[in-house]
Amino acid sequence: MIGAGLMCFALAACGKQGPDAGAAGTDGGRIECAIGAKTDWTRDCVAERKGEVLTLRHADGGFRRFHIVKDGRGLVPADGAEQATIDIAGDRQIDVTVGDARYRLPATIAGVSR
Repeated sequence: MIGAGLMCFALAACGKQGPDAGAAGTDGGRIECAIGAKTDWTRDCVAERKGEVLTLRHADGGFRRFHIVKDGRGLVPADGAEQATIDIAGDRQIDVTVGDARYRLPATIAGVSR
């Protein structure tokens, strides 16, 4: 997991035009995800941002909801007891893992020299 002091990011694909933005990005808000143990990455999830809440919807109807926070953590789960881990996954991307669900999100990462 990234240290709180290193990571402060803005979700590039989830930029909002107003207080309530629907599906983000130019690809209908689609993001890469791997839902379930030992599954491959697919582009089957949809990211939706409404204010400071990010909802990641699965193809099977399931979803995860996160609060976007500005304290260096980036995202925290809005529901449930499972904690999220966030790792840098390359240039301008992060991997968010909660339970056996993994999501790859575009991000602007501050405090990391590239």
